[in-house]
Amino acid sequence: MASLRDIRNRISSVKNTQQVTRAMKMVSAAKLRRAQERIFATRPYAFKVAEIIAHLKGQIDPSAHPLFEAHEEVDSVLLVVVTADRGLAGAFNSNVIKMAEEHIRTDYKQYHDDGKLFMLCVGRRGHDHFRKRGYQMIGDYIGVFDRLSFSVADKVVNDVIEGYTAGRWDEVRVVYNEFKNTISQNRIVEPFLPISATQFLTPVMAEDAGPHAEITEEQHVDYLFEPSPEAILNELVPRYLNYVLWRVLLESNAAEQGARMVAMDNATSNADELLRDLKLKYNRARQDAITKELIEITSGADALGG
Repeated sequence: MASLRDIRNRISSVKNTQQVTRAMKMVSAAKLRRAQERIFATRPYAFKVAEIIAHLKGQIDPSAHPLFEAHEEVDSVLLVVVTADRGLAGAFNSNVIKMAEEHIRTDYKQYHDDGKLFMLCVGRRGHDHFRKRGYQMIGDYIGVFDRLSFSVADKVVNDVIEGYTAGRWDEVRVVYNEFKNTISQNRIVEPFLPISATQFLTPVMAEDAGPHAEITEEQHVDYLFEPSPEAILNELVPRYLNYVLWRVLLESNAAEQGARMVAMDNATSNADELLRDLKLKYNRARQDAITKELIEITSGADALGG
């Protein structure tokens, strides 16, 4: 049986841990509030730009822009996986990593076996996981969520486009956690390149779009291009891709803070339960010690009296 000192030390340790988890919960709650404001402000613009791009691609020759035109054969692929830089967020990181691995097994196993699967991981957890398992890694985007900025999305997209136009990979998809609400996320595998003629909608985007998610034939708009479709697309398409990835990073960041806040709240509650059990155990041990001392005193008194 543990001594009273051991139990007191453990109670003190649990209390210290509880203070840390409570503080981390409060910090995550503050970060989540800011992250929600950013993602809620970004979603409408990202959705509208995606709608315009999908509309334009349906009306022009796919060869009008190199990022619209699918390669004749898909010989190699790039998977962009967005995780967090830190843990202590429940199953947030493991869920998106498992999603990526499942996607590789079902769709890209042969590419992986042939050495034609490339990984670009934003966030330390995903980067370390796939690097240790021998995947071909592209870029180094670790620690970007400490001060997340639009320039991160710009750099990632530049790497992706450079490899795509050079023929290093023929298809690009993005795996990430979409922020649904504080306690849940949607795991998403989103096509990135080539740009699809149909607009990709996540569950949250489809819910926000409602009955207007699909553009009917009567809603099609004939665009007049000035100076030319090529010039406009050369300017618009990179901005569109930058904003798509920026939305992905914001979604993942908001989902991470929500997951961490819930995980730290659960840890704090578990610490309360553990403290109750330890205090009960301490009181019983203390009572046993007092009873033992009383018995020894009584026995000693009886022996002296006899």
